[in-house]
Amino acid sequence: MSTALSPAEHRKAQRRNEIVRAATRLFADLGYAACEMDRVAGELGIAKGTLYLYFNGKQELFLACVDQGMQDLQTALEQVVVPDNDPFRRIAQSIWRFLQFFDENPQHIELLIQERAIFRDRPQPTFFVYRDARRSRWRDFYQQLMDSGRIRTDLAIDDLLDSIGNLLYGTMFTNYFVGRSVPLCQQYKAVVEFTFRGILSEGERERLTGIACQDW
Repeated sequence: MSTALSPAEHRKAQRRNEIVRAATRLFADLGYAACEMDRVAGELGIAKGTLYLYFNGKQELFLACVDQGMQDLQTALEQVVVPDNDPFRRIAQSIWRFLQFFDENPQHIELLIQERAIFRDRPQPTFFVYRDARRSRWRDFYQQLMDSGRIRTDLAIDDLLDSIGNLLYGTMFTNYFVGRSVPLCQQYKAVVEFTFRGILSEGERERLTGIACQDW
């Protein structure tokens, strides 16, 4: 059972969050090398020493920013609510939330790029740490659909997860590097269409024939 934060703990958590949010913007705009701790302190109007009450140094602060971005993504995905609990609506809405999150928060993509470029000795990039943490949940989800004959039984679950994940991962970075050539909603519809055509069983495809992507 969790306990409520004391007023002092709440203020400390709030201050830490303010630091991370400000540092995220600066790291994204200036780059890791140019974003020194005094620049972050100046942005917040606090003493540089205050930052060291929360973080040991720039590297720890940067990685906290990357981690916060992935926490925010997970929060967005957890907020997916499907009234009729239709599994395909859940897939579609999760795809939409993923694309929408990074479309609205490109600073988090920039930090993922910097993390990969600067901290190549890390065992695994933060994005994949979080993705793998959710993998067993999605594996069980798709296995149930396969067992009920709603998606193809000739697919390997891990291959399916990798393919959908890589499609979204690649779309996220392509949008960031070259920009979207179509509205986000149109891009989402295309991703959902490709995904469903690839994984649905023949009977399920027939059932969904004529249902517009926007209905998902």
